[in-house]
Amino acid sequence: MTDFSTSFAGLKLANPIIISSSGLTKTADKVARLAEAGAGAVVLKSLFEEQIMHETGKALEENAHDHAEGMEYISAYVRQQTIQDYLDVIRKSKKACDIPVIASINCHSDAEWVNFARDIEMAGADAIEVNILSLQTGTNYEWGSFEKEHVKILRHLKQTVKIPVIMKLGNCFTNPVALVSQLKANGADAVVLFNRFFPFDIDIEHLTTSAGHILGCASDLSNPLRWAGIISGKVKNMDIAVSGGVQDGAGVVKSILAGAAAVEVCSVIFEKGVEYIHTLKDELGAWMEGHGFASVADFKGKLDACGEDTDMFERTQFIRHFGSKE
Repeated sequence: MTDFSTSFAGLKLANPIIISSSGLTKTADKVARLAEAGAGAVVLKSLFEEQIMHETGKALEENAHDHAEGMEYISAYVRQQTIQDYLDVIRKSKKACDIPVIASINCHSDAEWVNFARDIEMAGADAIEVNILSLQTGTNYEWGSFEKEHVKILRHLKQTVKIPVIMKLGNCFTNPVALVSQLKANGADAVVLFNRFFPFDIDIEHLTTSAGHILGCASDLSNPLRWAGIISGKVKNMDIAVSGGVQDGAGVVKSILAGAAAVEVCSVIFEKGVEYIHTLKDELGAWMEGHGFASVADFKGKLDACGEDTDMFERTQFIRHFGSKE
């Protein structure tokens, strides 16, 4: 029998298909449907540091006439209510399914919110995925400070909770290998490559900025696939999940061959429905049987960037393959 099981961030998954943080994982009922459809794990819709700050600020504006003591009470109440709502989703999701439920925190600073991680652990989350998604655009930016912030937040979290901490990275780092190596040295249990920025576009008819195409596509896979292969080859014993561009079973296979232990999918489930999880698993199983692999472990990392094979992952290959094109 084909063995789809895999280990990611110390969690045992029945298969490598994780549903990433999105509206798909916003409620316990939705999580239960995903589990029933065969997901290996789910990452709950993110609790945003910005969301907490926004809700608090909104409440303060509406009660601006109150005294300072009242304003402080309102701020604490709104913040705590936002957290409690999120904790309720964790508790209900854990009761609704038997697959790993990963909480998600989206942040950009090592602030008070990190202490909420302990509440998340107490609510029953199996792990925490941390998204530190921010564009660094300041002209006085100090080189490496954003990477250091990742390590600082990770250290704080590891001191706060005992459950696995997964770092989901953006794709704008000069050297993701060095960053992942530092994260591993400071206790990260896994990394996800990569987070997706809000898509940006320009409307040339109305001369305005606008949102780009919201959902991902298969061509998005190239970049995380490249870096998964390189990191898998150079940072040993670090669990990796590929996120972005996995649209079919072939995308799952490619990611695992590159060294990923799991994949995070979202857009394709929005487009084709939760039942498409069965299709992903069927296509993965058919490929494994056709190539004589009995388990995911049998081919994980088989084509990562190890030794001389690193050449095929390097950007200079463009010259070799397309240098003669005019």
